[in-house]
Amino acid sequence: MEPRWRLYLDLIRWNRPAGWLLLLWPSLSGLWIAAGGWPGWHLLSVFVAGTILMRSAGCCINDVADREFDKHVKRTAQRPVTRGAVSVREALSVGAVLALMAFGLVLTTNPAAVAWSFVALAVTLFYPFAKRLVSMPQAVLGVAFSFGIPMAFAAVKGVGLAWHELTISAMTECVPWQAWALLAFNLFWVLAYDTEYAMVDRDDDLRIGMKTSAITLGRFDILAVMAFYAVFLGGWWALLQEQAFAWPWGIALSFAAAQVAWHFQLIRNRTREGCFKAFRLNHWLGATVFAGIAVGFALMPS
Repeated sequence: MEPRWRLYLDLIRWNRPAGWLLLLWPSLSGLWIAAGGWPGWHLLSVFVAGTILMRSAGCCINDVADREFDKHVKRTAQRPVTRGAVSVREALSVGAVLALMAFGLVLTTNPAAVAWSFVALAVTLFYPFAKRLVSMPQAVLGVAFSFGIPMAFAAVKGVGLAWHELTISAMTECVPWQAWALLAFNLFWVLAYDTEYAMVDRDDDLRIGMKTSAITLGRFDILAVMAFYAVFLGGWWALLQEQAFAWPWGIALSFAAAQVAWHFQLIRNRTREGCFKAFRLNHWLGATVFAGIAVGFALMPS
């Protein structure tokens, strides 16, 4: 009989870190932008650990919600909840513990960040069910996977805010328009890589009636993925021009664009292997953008 701890690690996709890395890089980028550079060890630790914990909790919720669908998809049929190795109650309990641990980290920041964390949780809980309601549920995932950006701004800008001062106005003041614009453009990156992911399972999803962007976009899927990448990179470039970054930012964007071109080569024939590889390698694109921002801030004149 398989040990419980091994089943739990499989449940949270511990051996597949690409998922939490895709969530981490935009969160760290937002953290650096909000702080104007190095944010300090405390916030860095909170966002790295919190990202891993919340992504793991999200996997538990997603697997419970999709357990009947996953039985009919080759890639997901052997997930612990789907094959009955972990019960629904057990998976939800694991997810709840992980989410509470993440919430404990948020409590070490400030009231504004704590308040926004409830909005982030609501989006996370809604996403698994969006696949039954929305023709492009990847857009909902885009909000969930980008919400670390406004959370980062709240964690930085809300320092000094007391609980008795917490109002809707105070919450919104901690998250300026730039944070929401970065979230909106980052959403297009999520649309790009999760459409690649959906292209892997398109045949299975069509058979079971699941809604995905790959199905909705049809024969325009590859064109749309490239357009999504262009909007993401172009949007972040435009928003960060006022930062007057040094040369690393331009180099980072060039490397990111080169990766997009490589992804086109991987998905152009729509093979399962090529599309899945493109999805898995997207965290390098996010890391490249973050590196350009972090090094750019480090080299800015004081």
